[in-house]
Amino acid sequence: MKIQIIGFSGSGKSTLAKRLGKFYGIPHLHLDVVQFYGDWQERDKKVQNQIVEQFLSENENWVIDGNYSSVAPRRFEMSDITIYLAYNPFFCYRMCKRRYKIHKDSPRESCPCKEKFDYTFKKWILFDGRTKARRKKHIQNLNKTKGQKLIFKNRKSLEKWLQGIGCPPLTEEDKLT
Repeated sequence: MKIQIIGFSGSGKSTLAKRLGKFYGIPHLHLDVVQFYGDWQERDKKVQNQIVEQFLSENENWVIDGNYSSVAPRRFEMSDITIYLAYNPFFCYRMCKRRYKIHKDSPRESCPCKEKFDYTFKKWILFDGRTKARRKKHIQNLNKTKGQKLIFKNRKSLEKWLQGIGCPPLTEEDKLT
């Protein structure tokens, strides 16, 4: 099983990746960990590609969360399921704010940098990360997959699908990491 998860910032891509990885007993990779290090410094694209390509070659089955379409783009073609979390901006904003309160000024498993919730990020969540071009790119990436394409516009529809495949909810401890 190869699963690619894309979507807007704060939609829960990393949490879903962890949940599906745990359910299927397969490794998961957070692309924020690949892209960033230190104090929001970005790795060179070549290095990012090497990390993801190594992960793909070492794992027959996987879950990868993150958009970064220029990083190992073949992962979209390889995926059996591509999930697009197309939640509304206000929901994503609330989730980012909640995440910030939990992880304030400390890194989390899915991102090695200190959590922040500044003006630039808030603007990204509500506007800059949702331009017509960015939404179009999500659909293009979704359409690259040869496997199943799933679009969820809210958490309720995602939960219904997860229940349908028998995936249990994450524990409270899992949610905090």
